[in-house]
Amino acid sequence: MSQVFERYERQYCEISANLSRKCTSANALDDGEQKKQKLSEIKSGLEEAEALVKKMDLEARSLPPNVKSSLLVKLREYKSDLNNFKTEVKRITSGNLNATARDELLEAGRADTLTASADQRSRLMMSTERLGRSTDRVKDSRRTMLETEEIGVSILQDLHGQRQSLLRAHETLHAVDDNVGKSKKILTAMTRRMNRNKWTIGAIITVLVLAIILILYFKLTR
Repeated sequence: MSQVFERYERQYCEISANLSRKCTSANALDDGEQKKQKLSEIKSGLEEAEALVKKMDLEARSLPPNVKSSLLVKLREYKSDLNNFKTEVKRITSGNLNATARDELLEAGRADTLTASADQRSRLMMSTERLGRSTDRVKDSRRTMLETEEIGVSILQDLHGQRQSLLRAHETLHAVDDNVGKSKKILTAMTRRMNRNKWTIGAIITVLVLAIILILYFKLTR
C-alpha cells in the first residue's frame, strides 16, 4: 500500500473519531451558542475529512490496478461514513426530529461509527504490522550487507597478504637468478683460465721434451 495513502487514512480516522465525539456532544446540548459553536467545529472537521477523502481518491487512482481496487473499496466506506456525518449534522441543525427518533438515529450512527472505527483500527494495526515486518526485512538485509562487506574486506586483506608474499618470492627468485648468473660468469672465467693453464702447461711440456731431445741428440752425436 502507498505510504501517502496510509498517512491520509490515519488522519481521516482521527478526524472521523473526533467528529463522532463532537456529534454526540452536540446532540446532548440544548439550542444555543455552545451548540452553534460545536456545529461549526463539526462542519470544519467535515471539510477536512472531505479534503482527505479526495486526496486518498487521487492517490489510489495513481496506483497499479491490483492495489487500486482494494483502496477504492475503502474509499467507498469512507465516503459513506462522511455522508452519515453530513446527514447527522443536518438533523442536529434542523432540530425537527423528536427525541426518540433522534436517539434511535444517534444510536444507529454511533454503532456504524464504532463499527467503522473498529474496522479502521484493524486495518491500521495490519498496516503497522506490515510496516514492522518490512522494517525487520530491511534490518536483516542491512545486517547481511554488513556481514558480506566484512567478508569482502577480510578476503581483500588475505589477497593483499598473498600479493606481498608473491612479491617477496619474486624478489627472492630475482636475487637467486642474479646469483646464478654471477656464479655462471665465475665458472666460465675459471673454465677459461683452466683452459689457458692447460695450453700453457702443454706448451711448457712440449718445450721441455724438445729441449731434452736436442740435448740427447747433441750428446749422442759427439
